[in-house]
Amino acid sequence: MTIVLTPYWSNGVQKLKMAPQPPPKPAKGLTPPTFDDEVHAVRCMKQLRSKDKEIEKYIYLSMLKEQDPHMFYRLCLQHMSEFTPIIYTPTVGQACQEYSHNYRRPEGLFISYKDKGKIGSILRNWPKFDQARISVVTDGSRILGLGDLGINGMPISIGKLSLYIAGAGIRPDSAIPICLDFGTNTQKYIDDPLYLGARHKRLPTEQMTEVMDEFMAEMTKAFPKLLIQFEDFSTDHAFLYLERYRNQYPVFNDDIQGTGAVVLAGFINAARLSSAASGQPLTSHRILFFGAGSAGVGVAMQLMSFFTLEGLSEQEARERIWLVDSQGLVYNGRGKLAEHKEYFARRDYTGPPIVDLLDILEYVKPTALMGLSTMSGAFTRAAIETMAALNPLPIIFPLSNPVKLSECTFEDAVKYTNGKVLFASGSPFPEINFNGRMLYPGQGNNMYIFPGLGLGAILAHASSVTDSMVEASSLGLANSLTREEEEMGLLYPQVSRIREISADITVQVIRAAQAAGVDRYTELRAKNDTELLDFVAGKMWNP
Repeated sequence: MTIVLTPYWSNGVQKLKMAPQPPPKPAKGLTPPTFDDEVHAVRCMKQLRSKDKEIEKYIYLSMLKEQDPHMFYRLCLQHMSEFTPIIYTPTVGQACQEYSHNYRRPEGLFISYKDKGKIGSILRNWPKFDQARISVVTDGSRILGLGDLGINGMPISIGKLSLYIAGAGIRPDSAIPICLDFGTNTQKYIDDPLYLGARHKRLPTEQMTEVMDEFMAEMTKAFPKLLIQFEDFSTDHAFLYLERYRNQYPVFNDDIQGTGAVVLAGFINAARLSSAASGQPLTSHRILFFGAGSAGVGVAMQLMSFFTLEGLSEQEARERIWLVDSQGLVYNGRGKLAEHKEYFARRDYTGPPIVDLLDILEYVKPTALMGLSTMSGAFTRAAIETMAALNPLPIIFPLSNPVKLSECTFEDAVKYTNGKVLFASGSPFPEINFNGRMLYPGQGNNMYIFPGLGLGAILAHASSVTDSMVEASSLGLANSLTREEEEMGLLYPQVSRIREISADITVQVIRAAQAAGVDRYTELRAKNDTELLDFVAGKMWNP
């Protein structure tokens, strides 16, 4: 065995450490006589494709990941477009709903309210304690628009980390999926004899926050090099805990910041095409958000960057955005609003409430319609036709997950705009042959953003994740299209290039961390961009 020693700097002193070794081959006799890795890869794919239900494919891949992680991630990278819908959206939604019934083995950490006062000792039970670098944390309260799933939300943390590993080469041993059990407000889980979580209603915010304060403090003590990603907290708690901790710890919320960043990237490319078709400047775009929860407001906040980058002030950027919630257009004169909606509440409308989407479209005359409502079919034929009448190339992004909750399908968007639509969705849709021309739907999948954002924060040893780092990840993605992808009319690059895309985004994120002064690994400042890209590529784990 060849032992490779690699240099690194610690407190200004160069030291050597042993590079990770590939797992040893089983001793002779422990595998069949003609066993071959290449043939076994074919065998694994044959077994996967023999399953006739997506949840069975999910279960098979979960077992493969446990038994042979190198083979799992090798196949994941080779068949990314086939694996992603299975290990994450949309199939992970069903995996969460059935988690307590399909549970087979421990995977991840569970923290409950009863653990208050001893969370640190529980965290130290993690078997690969010294290797921890990233954790995805959920409380299961708002999983993919499927409601409060409680402890059943654990697969969302597991799935997200699988994409960090596949997409950015973060080492499998450095990832910790965590589910916080604060109860559930879904009665059928409380009544389910197989449910694995606490059988009581969700705790009030005050008690949750006591646990969260202890949890975050102990996470930093136990894992000082850890980046924490919050995932699928309910809207009010998502904003509360992001604001509470973002300046104390290296933490970000993917629903608020990651979704916003990936939509911003797709919108930048769509806006360029739309403006070219209309002859109007980029600053003239008007964006209507149908859905004003954490994801909707988070995306709206991120899309303000589109206008400020074009030279508008923050106030002018805010005026280019309208929100619609369950009660219609969000405006000041409507009455008391949830705190997270107040920033975008319209001050220029004083009439009676406008509830119907068609009436709102006629009033706002948007160039872009964003769906983050989890209301299937909310973008009706009439709404889509109205967008097409208002714009030569309307931007329609039904972003709700999973597919069954998408505001419209790609087929409907193409049909009702006569093929003239700039489309991106949260979940995958098949391409369409329309009048002899192949049209490809964009998928605003957060996996384009968070792997590179996470790796950049980890490699820079960022003390916090700044807005500028999130914006850098978005711009890196927007500018990642190849000429061939542009000719195909794509708004997002092909997911098969995820490692290449993530490496470029990582470099941009590190540079943004350096500019913000939150990088604690300052030695990277001396590297030029080519050297930094080589450094990032060298840090990516390969199966």
